[in-house]
Amino acid sequence: MAMGAADIVPGVSGGTIAFITGIYFRLLEAINAVPGAVIGSLFRGDLKGFWQRCDGNFLVCLLVGILMSIATLASAISYALNEHPILIWSFFFGLIVASVWHVGRQIRSFSAFLLLPLAAGIAVAWGVTTLPAGQVDPSGLVFFGAGALAICAMILPGISGSFILVIIGMYAPVLDAIRHLEVGLLLLFASGCVIGILSIARLITWAFHHFHDPVLALLTGFMIGALNKVWPWKETLSWRTNSSGEQVALNEASVSPGYYADITGLDPQLMLAVTMAVGGFALVLLVEWIGSRNRAG
Repeated sequence: MAMGAADIVPGVSGGTIAFITGIYFRLLEAINAVPGAVIGSLFRGDLKGFWQRCDGNFLVCLLVGILMSIATLASAISYALNEHPILIWSFFFGLIVASVWHVGRQIRSFSAFLLLPLAAGIAVAWGVTTLPAGQVDPSGLVFFGAGALAICAMILPGISGSFILVIIGMYAPVLDAIRHLEVGLLLLFASGCVIGILSIARLITWAFHHFHDPVLALLTGFMIGALNKVWPWKETLSWRTNSSGEQVALNEASVSPGYYADITGLDPQLMLAVTMAVGGFALVLLVEWIGSRNRAG
């Protein structure tokens, strides 16, 4: 359920939650085993063998928890982002800062070489966050593609699939589809997720086995660069009209709380924002503590 909550907000990724709680590599192994289990056992009628090879109990429990969390939180998150954007983005900011700290300290051997993938990750993520929100037409094919792309990010510690959806302009359409139970679009999105996760899981496993520290340095850089996207105080540089005829921000720039107050005439809610950021940071530390206790047990 924590993974589902993370995946639905453009902040921390479900992969980060899995990494912190100690189930990440078990998840990768289970996903990697699915194609072989389907061909080697399911097609031969060996249901028990199929279930055991792909760690079925684990995957089903995980999937049910994620889906329950997404179904119950979609409307609440959408409402909160509209009504209290500064506070919610501050909370996300705290989540990512704590995740930077956690994922970065998993590096086994620090060296000057790791500054290269770290800097590359920061540069790429920062560049992506400066892109204007996408203006794609949310057709069925787009939902399928968005699912494949988002799941690849969701499974990586440090990269939020929801953040990718924000960049390509599919975050609101996917949330709306969940809220209104548009089954056809959700099935297309889920199909894209299945194809994407089966494609990327083996590559991630290989990369971690052969380039553990550089991969973690790159992911840490991604998270640092992504902080620009979740900075709570923004100046809207341009607007667009969405499919409902509403004016929404197209291109934004991060500004200081004081400058935000000057240009908008609104209260920057600085103390509350700091409190929410600290709360987000503390939440990740709590999840890490629970995960360490489970691993010790």
